Amino acid sequence: MKRTPALQPLSREHHTALTLAKACERAAQSRDEERIAKTCQRVIQAFSAELEPHFQLEEQSLLPLLHSAENRQLEQRTWEDHRQLRALLDGLRQNNIAALDSFGRLLSAHVRFEERELFPALESLLP
Repeated sequence: MKRTPALQPLSREHHTALTLAKACERAAQSRDEERIAKTCQRVIQAFSAELEPHFQLEEQSLLPLLHSAENRQLEQRTWEDHRQLRALLDGLRQNNIAALDSFGRLLSAHVRFEERELFPALESLLP
């Protein structure tokens, strides 16, 4: 899908996020403690280096555009997904398999939500 230039970098980052989400799900399904620990560490590093900056950009630059009543649910869903993903970091630091699986599933669902619902709404609001 062709994105407006303002959203293209964020949309490209979603591919990396989906790859990470799939790695989380596969590691959790493997039940291999070493693989789970390595994947948890990978997620923690990726969160700090890539996901948190991505979230910050969305929260500071894009979500303020959604304050109207018709877009309020999109804004609230985005904030809530970001909050839940951040909250799962504590479990990841403990190599918790349930947190890893939840993180992967939520990240995947979040990216799909942004691509299918949030970004199309934002494109109609961006100059």
